[in-house]
Order: sequence, then structure tokens, then C-alpha cells
Amino acid sequence: MRHSERHRADRIGWLRAAVLGANDGIVSTASLVVGVAASGASQASLLVTGVAGLVAGAMSMAAGEYVSVHSQADTEKADLARERSELEKDPAAEHRELAAIYVARGLEPDLARQVAEQLMTRDSLGAHARDELGISVALSARPIQAALASAASFAVGAALPLVVTALASTHGVIPWVSGTALIFLAGLGAVAARVGGAGVLMGAWRVTFWGALAMAITAGVGALFGAIG
Repeated sequence: MRHSERHRADRIGWLRAAVLGANDGIVSTASLVVGVAASGASQASLLVTGVAGLVAGAMSMAAGEYVSVHSQADTEKADLARERSELEKDPAAEHRELAAIYVARGLEPDLARQVAEQLMTRDSLGAHARDELGISVALSARPIQAALASAASFAVGAALPLVVTALASTHGVIPWVSGTALIFLAGLGAVAARVGGAGVLMGAWRVTFWGALAMAITAGVGALFGAIG
């Protein structure tokens, strides 16, 4: 009987897009609100700015993820098409190439040739995709999944500082938005690290650090332009 195992590699595609979207939603919206608030804008202006940032950011994240991941998918398809053509033209050379890969990984030459032969008999393209090109089902590019995960997580992340902006007083917007954004970022980093199997404290720290830096720089720029204006 096979023992059960739990791996996280199949989460890479959507987890990366979701974490990136949520992180960007929190950081960009909180930084935008803090920067505009530092210039002396009213609470109504802050909310309008934040909502506009949420919509524009979600659409931008979706489009960016779709285009970038689709480019990866196109490259994978092109490589697979080329490999399929090579298998049809010269299967013996492809067999030797696959066997050489297994020898490089530590198999004896005779055993490597046998393994390559058996795998190619069952699924030649699949064997070369995995072991020569590094393309697998779990790690293959999924543009639509990445776009939806990124846009949805961005909207959720951006909504958090917006809710705080709506509830905070005009004079308390900057400390409240900044403080709660750091808490949200720490929570996001911890959850993402937990889901991905990494260290929770380190995951929370790195997300919080870069978020704090972004908000500090944006607040400084907003205060500078507010003073100039």
C-alpha cells in the first residue's frame, strides 16, 4: 500500500498570484491613501482615490498576470511542439538524449537506457517534457487562473485599508491606515508562508518590512508636495 503524502507544488501557480495580488492591494492602496492624506486632502478625496486605485489596480494585476503567464504558456507550447517534431524525426537520438540525462542524475548507463526506453514506450513526449524541459502538469502555466487569483486578491487586499479610511477620523487616517496595513501585511505573510510550507515569522517579517518602506516613502512624497502646494 502506498503511504499518503502531502505536497505543495501544485499550489505554486495560484498561491504566487494570490499573495502578489493581496500584498500589492494592501501596500499600494494604503500607500496611496497615506500619501494623499499627507498632502492635506479631505476624507472624501481619500476614499475616491482609494476606490479608483482598487479598480485600476485589480484590472492592471489581472491583465499583467494574464499576459505574463500566457507568455510562459506560449513558450511551453512551443518547446513541446519542437520536442514532438524531434521525436518524430529521430526517436533514437531522443532516446540517447533522455538516457544521458538519467546517467547525469546517477543511473548506470545500461539502467538509464532501459528507463528511457520504457518511459518513451509509454509516453515519449511526457518523459521529455518532464526530464528534459522541466515542464510538468503541477507547474504548468495557467494564465486565467493566475489572472483571476491576482485580481480577486488585489481587490480584497485593497478593500482593507479603504474600510479603515472610511472609519477613521480625518486626523487619524495616517496612523490608523499605516498601523492596520502593517498588521494586514504581517497576517498575509504568515498565512502565505504557512500555506507554502515556509517559516511563518520570516514570511511575515519580509512582507511587513517592504510594506512599511513603501508607505514611508509615499507619505514623504505626499507631505513634500503638500508643502509645496
